[in-house]
Amino acid sequence: MTIETKELEIRDELKRKVEMICKFACAKPTIINGNIKSIKETNIAYVMPHIIKINNINYLMFNKCDDIFINGYNEKIKFKNLKDYIKKHI
Repeated sequence: MTIETKELEIRDELKRKVEMICKFACAKPTIINGNIKSIKETNIAYVMPHIIKINNINYLMFNKCDDIFINGYNEKIKFKNLKDYIKKHI
């Protein structure tokens, strides 16, 4: 069994939006690109989202998605509410 990993680049537009939101919220983000892990010769794949670390909280984001997952997939917020969420958890 061979696992192939391909890194996904975060879209420039999404990166700029995140950086602008963090600037207004007085926070410094650390952005980690997501990736796709697939098992060769099968149709099995796992998409790892982009991870934005802000104040020890991991925000999981996918390109072209309005939802942001907080520290896993149990809690989510809308992208438009990110600034308020960051400010509340500083």
